[in-house]
Amino acid sequence: MPVINEQPREARESELHLTVVGDDVERHLRMLREWLGSEDELRGRVELRNHPVAPGHMGGVLDVLAVTLGAGGAGAVLAQSVSTWLTQRRADVTVSMKAPDGREFSVDVKRAADPESVIREVRALITTVED
Repeated sequence: MPVINEQPREARESELHLTVVGDDVERHLRMLREWLGSEDELRGRVELRNHPVAPGHMGGVLDVLAVTLGAGGAGAVLAQSVSTWLTQRRADVTVSMKAPDGREFSVDVKRAADPESVIREVRALITTVED
């Protein structure tokens, strides 16, 4: 599982950035990456990114998953998969998705219980990303 050691850059036009809020963020990001990577439509489109090591610090901090979208319904698969992943968490975790234009959507365990609502929100977020 490669990790790119670079400053998070502006999202490419076809990319969403996912972040996790809660305890043990790095572990949850890794688990979410593995989960999303098991979806056929997302395989090879999910990349874990981190900041470079700052002077005086021991290591980089994993802080974002970049998901490359495109034609073929990857956005709907992403929304459904994130909803399912969240409902299976025991920890209180929130996943935020940010589009290249700055629009953002957050979903937590409670909201994930209504996957159709999550799919509608994510579709609205990625409309310009997939076009």
